[in-house]
Amino acid sequence: MIKVLVVDDSALVRQLLTHMLSQATDIEVVGTAEDPYEARDKIKLLNPDVLTLDVEMPKMDGIAFLRNLMKLRPMPVIMVSTLTEKGATITLEALSLGAIDYIAKPKNDLSNKLTEYQDELLEKIRLAARSRVRATPLAVKPAVEQGLKLKNRLIAIGASTGGTEAIAQVVSQLPENFPPIVIAQHIPAAFSTSFARRLDSKSAMTVQEACGNEMIKQGNVYVAPGDKHLTVVRRGAHLYTMLQDSEPVNRHKPSVEVLFNSIADCAAKTTIGVMLTGMGKDGAEGMLNMMNQGAYTIAQDETSSVVWGMPGAAVDIGAAKEQQPLNKMASRLLNLLKV
Repeated sequence: MIKVLVVDDSALVRQLLTHMLSQATDIEVVGTAEDPYEARDKIKLLNPDVLTLDVEMPKMDGIAFLRNLMKLRPMPVIMVSTLTEKGATITLEALSLGAIDYIAKPKNDLSNKLTEYQDELLEKIRLAARSRVRATPLAVKPAVEQGLKLKNRLIAIGASTGGTEAIAQVVSQLPENFPPIVIAQHIPAAFSTSFARRLDSKSAMTVQEACGNEMIKQGNVYVAPGDKHLTVVRRGAHLYTMLQDSEPVNRHKPSVEVLFNSIADCAAKTTIGVMLTGMGKDGAEGMLNMMNQGAYTIAQDETSSVVWGMPGAAVDIGAAKEQQPLNKMASRLLNLLKV
């Protein structure tokens, strides 16, 4: 039985979350709290397995509480966030402090989407209970590398749960003269711009949310928007980004599968594909396709993944030529590109 403590200053949200979680036979809401001080006492008393935490509360905000919690009693936390730019900024900070995942704040007027929301909530609670709570990685100064094989090289990264921080840890260690990177991270549309800006602030490379029709250039990172599929196309000697506003693939938009398959069609032999932490199987078949067309492929190892779903799926079907822990991923990429 997964024991959950619901922390939110809204009585309505506490009631909605408790009702939805109580429908599952493997989940028990052991208590609720309306502010961090009450939550602190109930964590000690009830010993929950997972915490749902509102990002904005009176007395002490969710970020300050989370920072203290991860220092004193690290545990799986799901942030309950508003899908706004402000909510994105706070939620991304929470993920950097060790929160496992986030979900939109529920609304009483969800009507026909209530079941869909409940399914997502239950899935994320179960995932959090099995996940690895990680320490915040130490900042690493980017290397200045000479002798890299830069011509026509491309790095493609796919990730989901735990991916925003995993991507940041890898990209922040890369030099400004690194080959271009394209990224498909499962993320809401309201969050992807903030994610790209946050990643840019930590990186020597230039990070931007992809707009489509951009020539892919050395030293640049292109992040898929949260409501479009990112693809790569070749025009003559150059590669370009393209965005597709088509249906979700593997329930996701952006989908790693779509990005990786597009690269298999036009640039596999000069690409290194990387699958980082994430829930599900999105991208595994696309990575296999890339590898079969000549790409070099790497999956994050199980021990360092918050969730070994997507990288594990790639390994299971033989799509990864090797596995690497997250803290060695950047150095491995650099070594692969050296003359």
